[in-house]
Amino acid sequence: MTQHTAQQPSVNALTPAQVEEAVDAAAEKKVRTPLLRLVVSAMFAGAFIGFGALFFIVVTSDSTLSFAAAKLLGGLAFCLGLVLVLCCGSELFTGNSLMVSGVAEHRIGFGEMLVNWLVVWLGNLAGALIAVFLVSMAGILDLNSGAAGTTAIAVAAAKIAPGWWTLFFRGILCNIFVCLAVRIGFAARSVADKVVGILLPISAFVACGFEHCVANMFFLPMGFVARLSGYALPSSGADPSVVGVPGILYNLSAATLGNIVGGAIFVGLAYWFVQGHHADRGIFGRSADAD
Repeated sequence: MTQHTAQQPSVNALTPAQVEEAVDAAAEKKVRTPLLRLVVSAMFAGAFIGFGALFFIVVTSDSTLSFAAAKLLGGLAFCLGLVLVLCCGSELFTGNSLMVSGVAEHRIGFGEMLVNWLVVWLGNLAGALIAVFLVSMAGILDLNSGAAGTTAIAVAAAKIAPGWWTLFFRGILCNIFVCLAVRIGFAARSVADKVVGILLPISAFVACGFEHCVANMFFLPMGFVARLSGYALPSSGADPSVVGVPGILYNLSAATLGNIVGGAIFVGLAYWFVQGHHADRGIFGRSADAD
């Protein structure tokens, strides 16, 4: 009698090569997602990242925190956003930078990737703005006697004040961290793996003040709304008068382009070069796995 033994599921994380395959397969799935589903999924991601940004604002509104404590606690609070994106499922523009490896493997077209990026970027913006509206109507910025509103203005002003190229390079660094966290999410076998795996890279980029375009789709309009709503202006730091539509567009242009470079080139193409199928053969034409 033939006995069939059920295959036990592996609890080990995926290898880097398996992660690369998963990233490429995900890219194929993303470009085949119906438009309306893609838009709604992107709106979820924009709102989720906005919720993480709101958590950051509320936590860091405590002026008694030391510099290090505020950076650490704020970074950990912001992780809520990517936890929701990876565990609940949604389309995040910065993470979709990794789709470039699918283009390099000829599994999706370059034009298909660009369309996905545009739709997801706009969907993320819509979701973030809806989150701004909900937060404003709920009066959340009144927390800590209005200090949360003041912090929202201060955060937005600090993100607009630096030079364009400074913001651009901060965007590069940001999405290196974010896309590495997304790859950890692909490697994970459980929700706990995903959550624990992304804590350090995400909290690190937030603590270092890097620029995430989707987070800024919430931070900047939220600061603008707070300023118009009459919350007390920050007593020190960047000039709050820069928090307006021109300043928002200024930051988003630099952060978005920097995020593309950081995610697509420094992570997506770099890992494709190391782990893509073209690397299956060594420099002398032998299999890379050969003895």
